[in-house]
Amino acid sequence: MTRVAVVTGGTRGIGHAISIALKNKGYRVAANYAGNDAAAQQFQVETGIPVYKWNVGDYDACAKGVAEITKALGPIDVLVNNAGITRDAMLHKMTPEQWREVISVDLDSVFNMSRLVIDSMRARSFGRIINISSINGRKGQMGQTNYSAAKAGMHGFTKALAFEGAAKGITVNTIAPGYINTEMVAAVPKEVLESKILPQIPVGRLGTVEEIARAVAFLAADEAGFITGACLDVNGGHYIAV
Repeated sequence: MTRVAVVTGGTRGIGHAISIALKNKGYRVAANYAGNDAAAQQFQVETGIPVYKWNVGDYDACAKGVAEITKALGPIDVLVNNAGITRDAMLHKMTPEQWREVISVDLDSVFNMSRLVIDSMRARSFGRIINISSINGRKGQMGQTNYSAAKAGMHGFTKALAFEGAAKGITVNTIAPGYINTEMVAAVPKEVLESKILPQIPVGRLGTVEEIARAVAFLAADEAGFITGACLDVNGGHYIAV
């Protein structure tokens, strides 16, 4: 039986790599995106993975998207909550809009999407929900109270839903990437990267999107059924959680 996987924010960066990795493992993959139509269409042409546009922070939009994917591909077996944005500012300068936008896209989306697939997963006694958090949701980061709060919230959500889903064959886990070589990290000035970030990473380099994707494919597999409520820190030893 071919499993169906949905990756939010699945056409660029880490999501791009996750979508491809799952397709290569034999999943029928649908990739969600929010705004970059040109990148999404190029992704679809290059990979053959269908793309679906909606705002994951909007529950009704998520309901329509999930219904469309389910009609086209079948019930969703694997959900990867990867979509995320940053709106960085020190708290004393942060606007309510910057706070709400990040919480909506980065955390509300996890509820929206998980709520819309959980009934079907429970009915079929199988499911994999994988939430892509961040090292900054584990340790915090200056200028990112909104982002750190949203990404930290994923951990509590993951643990609670893992308890709820365990008896129904549904696993719920979090992956917390460290500094990964993406467009977001590429925007960091070279001198800051080399003098302040890389020296804090024991393995001495940035991670790759493929390394995160392999972690997702591992947790999505049928064979990973005994792992639930966990956080897999993929950060090169940058932050070692107790």
